[in-house]
Formats: sequence, structure tokens, C-alpha cells
Amino acid sequence: MIDDKPIRAPLNRNLGSPNAPGEAVEAELNRLIERRSRQKDPEEENALWQASVRQYNARREAELKAEWCEHHEGQAARLRVVLEELIADYEQQAERYRDQPKGAA
Repeated sequence: MIDDKPIRAPLNRNLGSPNAPGEAVEAELNRLIERRSRQKDPEEENALWQASVRQYNARREAELKAEWCEHHEGQAARLRVVLEELIADYEQQAERYRDQPKGAA
């Protein structure tokens, strides 16, 4: 038997029904659409990220202010002790000179 098909004729690769390739494409498109619909909106994600950054920056700024406040309060306390000792020393020296008779050094 001689085959009626010309040499190098394309083979019919549709092994199912004639509509199968179109149905496969449609099913793939439906999967793509469903997958995309489950994804978050990029604009919404960007807005959430920006809100997160603002919240982090506000919290960090509050922490830094608290640390600076603690630093300055501690420094004031340390200086107060040093200066009170210095003042007492000067008052003691002044008292020593006050008790000496005039002309004596």
C-alpha cells in the first residue's frame, strides 16, 4: 500500500479531540489568571512597605531621643557632683584666707 501523504508532511500531533489544544490553552490561561488574582497588588504592597518604614523610623527616633535624654541627665548629674566639689574647695580656700590676719600670706 502506498501512503497518500506527501513526504515530509507534518504529522497530526493532536492525539485527543480536535478541541484539545484550545482547551489546554484556555485551562492554562485560567490558571494564570487565578494565580495573578491571588498575588498582592504591587501598589498595596508598596504602601504597606512605606507605612512599615515610617513606623520603624518613628520608633527609632523615639529610642534615640530617650537615649540622648538619658545621656544629658547623666552628664548633668556627673557635672553637678564635680562642680559642687570644686565650689566647696574654693569656699574652703576662701575661708582659709579669711581667717588669716591682714598682711600675712
